[in-house]
Amino acid sequence: MDIDEFWHLIEHSARHRPNEARLRWLEQQLVRRSAEEIIDFQSWILEARRKVDTHLMWGAAIVLYLVGGSDSFWYFQMWLVGLGRETFERVAADPDTLADVPEVQRFLTMQRDRITRTDDDWPELEFLSYVAPKAWEKVTGTESAALFDALEARGHVLYGMPHPTDEDWDPGDDEQAARRVPRSYRFIREFYGRA
Repeated sequence: MDIDEFWHLIEHSARHRPNEARLRWLEQQLVRRSAEEIIDFQSWILEARRKVDTHLMWGAAIVLYLVGGSDSFWYFQMWLVGLGRETFERVAADPDTLADVPEVQRFLTMQRDRITRTDDDWPELEFLSYVAPKAWEKVTGTESAALFDALEARGHVLYGMPHPTDEDWDPGDDEQAARRVPRSYRFIREFYGRA
């Protein structure tokens, strides 16, 4: 499975709602494939996650009130993947463009206006991480640990939580936020009338 096919599956899965149906559809697609292709799929997940596992991304998401601690940032990374290739690549290249993402603006509007939200409205897609391991178990009849061994054999370093390696900073510090993610900082202040 190459990168184009990976993104095709991710984007096609978005047609299925709610998220539970989306993830079930993805798993059904993977169980029709070889074990090698399942490893490929999870490799692309890990590659994507690495691109957005940064303090800059985490800080931008905190400034926009999208995440808090490490768990929510971990699940947020998968949500970014779920937005599709174009949006993902744009935000991965410049985390400060998060404020321009329609799904972010929709969530913030619901939050500000106290509109009842479902699990699908939150900027988290934790279970996308588990689709390949579940498919692996069905296809191979072995535990998902064997999938993780195969990923490590390909050179992947596996983490269970965020592991950013860029410069850490304090998104709660107005001066740092305004300097590092000016678009997001300005957007959220204007959005809540604190400009």
